[in-house]
Amino acid sequence: MRKLLVSLLLLGPGLAAAADISGSWYFERTFNNRKFEEYYVFKADGNKFTGRALSTRGRQEIVNGVIDGNQITFEVKNWDPSRPNTAYKGELNGDELRFVPAAPPRGNRQPPETVLKRTSTSTEFNPPDSLKALLPQHKHLGPIQPIKPNGLALTPPMGWNSWNKFHRNITDKIVREVADAMVSSGMRDAGYIYLNIDDTWEGGRDANGNITTNEKFPDMKALADYVHSKGLKIGIYSGPGRATCQGLEASYMHEEQDAKTFAAWGMDYLKYDWCSASAVYDADEMPGAYQKMALALRKTGRPIVYSLCQYGWLNVGEWGAAAGGNLWRTTGDISDRWESMSNIGFNQMGREKYAGPGHWNDPDMLEIGNGGMTTDEYKTHMSLWCILAAPLLAGNDVRNMTKETIDILTNKEVIAIDQDKLGKQGTRAKQDGELEIWTKPLADGATAVGLFNRSAASAKMTARWSELGIAKQPKSVRDLWQHKDLDAAAEYTVEVPSHGVVMLRVK
Repeated sequence: MRKLLVSLLLLGPGLAAAADISGSWYFERTFNNRKFEEYYVFKADGNKFTGRALSTRGRQEIVNGVIDGNQITFEVKNWDPSRPNTAYKGELNGDELRFVPAAPPRGNRQPPETVLKRTSTSTEFNPPDSLKALLPQHKHLGPIQPIKPNGLALTPPMGWNSWNKFHRNITDKIVREVADAMVSSGMRDAGYIYLNIDDTWEGGRDANGNITTNEKFPDMKALADYVHSKGLKIGIYSGPGRATCQGLEASYMHEEQDAKTFAAWGMDYLKYDWCSASAVYDADEMPGAYQKMALALRKTGRPIVYSLCQYGWLNVGEWGAAAGGNLWRTTGDISDRWESMSNIGFNQMGREKYAGPGHWNDPDMLEIGNGGMTTDEYKTHMSLWCILAAPLLAGNDVRNMTKETIDILTNKEVIAIDQDKLGKQGTRAKQDGELEIWTKPLADGATAVGLFNRSAASAKMTARWSELGIAKQPKSVRDLWQHKDLDAAAEYTVEVPSHGVVMLRVK
């Protein structure tokens, strides 16, 4: 009895006796008709535990585990040390361990549940042969040596990407129809040149290791020729890991081979998505993994714009250009909601020092025309991305656009702010609560000024030129959405709608 009381005291206040979590555990999930294995090992010390996880999609450290009876909580250490860990909670019942994210997902969705089965009481990290085969095959990549710019993307790339609207449903037929619509709608002539195919074009590899397309894309070279015949360029998607985000074939250990294939098909743009690469690369290898493909692309001799899709991890602006990138994501995926778009766009301050001709910060693709925001919100989206000198990659169904959507996407006066040859990313010049004024210097000495109202009601806003770094009285002030010149010698006051914008060019 005395031993039991001592044991309970050692558990700490409020904690029940710990269930036995130590040992190795196994989980198998099916995603897009492909099987993915996950292997876990936990080591407990009283009511605390740590662990590791290995899967075909990543390697993770488990920290801060606490056992309270059969209830557990733990964190998965973020692969990027500058970002917070992800918390989980679960329940242990004998040889079955179930857990879900501690933070509920958005909306009314059920949180995804992981169900582990115990395979051994050993705490040695000894995964099955099927997972051992997926451990890194390369020698650890050291620090990169900066490479010269490739001379491409001297202004932010403009075009279209398939993912936001079509996801896994993109096909050869849709790409051809989009190419036709890019011409007939005036988007091509407004500057939208790149037509980019995102994930799910991939097949497997042939006997020689060459990547192949699936049944949705019977002849990628013929498709590229068709897109080129419309006066457009074409882009494709892969990643440095073994699998893409959708679990299909990626480019690990096939970088030069895939680059040659992309060039032979006639590709002009590559989006290279990290996704499962953390299964084979350590965090400090990310720059080297991206540079590996940059060098492979250059070796082909074909000019291919190179987009690093790695969600802004590891201060990518500090090394993205040196690794060979023309643009790099600064954020997670955007969605067609005001909260998502505004949180991403208005939080780009501090990154302006990394942007310039040939190397751009990328706050993700445009959602304009997909239906989740109002007209004023879409104008804010377009205006903010242009002041940020962001790539403009439309993500809507351009085959069926309203006049309103076309007018927003093809406003040449607003696009000119984005495409200005000086290549400066704009910054916030003034903020009063949810009212913000952003400015962007332009090559001809003018200044783009965006008056943004993030509040739930319309508001009167005043831009005083002297407060915005415009020392001299302007010769001209033009409203770029109204397409009219204004009389505003020292300042300009205007009513800005809720979630709306007034965008000016001041010279």
